Amino acid sequence: MGGCMRVQLCLLSLALAVGTFPLSVLSLTGDLTNDPAKVVDKYLSLDQRGARLTAHSYEAVKPYVAWEQEEPAWERFVVIRKYSVSDDVTQWTIVSSTEALIPVTFQVLGVFHVKTATFVPEPREEQFSIRIRAVGNHWKMVSPVFPPHVGRSRLADFVKDAMLRETNDDRARTLRRLRDDLVNAGRS
Repeated sequence: MGGCMRVQLCLLSLALAVGTFPLSVLSLTGDLTNDPAKVVDKYLSLDQRGARLTAHSYEAVKPYVAWEQEEPAWERFVVIRKYSVSDDVTQWTIVSSTEALIPVTFQVLGVFHVKTATFVPEPREEQFSIRIRAVGNHWKMVSPVFPPHVGRSRLADFVKDAMLRETNDDRARTLRRLRDDLVNAGRS
């Protein structure tokens, strides 16, 4: 069976399966009537704005994931300029009527190392696919568990906040250098 026909059959099966759920349940965010790419996009938008930088703000992304393992304490954050989610179904890998791999692309500026408070410029394009699956009555991202991909300006603001609260002069200087590195990243 051709790839295009297979995608159409999977989407038809998905539409029929979705039609069997009560409408009140399906009206929730991330429900199965919504485009699964929009769930991935919402998660990445929150991640870009720093939602995964603290335990308190992490609550904002929890409705979009059903990781099979708990997220580790990240030792590095990927600093990005922007990201894109493929909304073209022909570029997806359809696993079943309730599961797909959706390609995402990041314009990476570099990596922020938490322990050493350093930014290492590594401009590149990063691509991978996010596995999304129907969990209960909602689309949820199930893999891979990847480090936070945070926007440059948001991370610079995060470091500035830490710098202003720092009482140790040496650490404050280190944070100031880090903030300057982040502010200047990707300007050339």
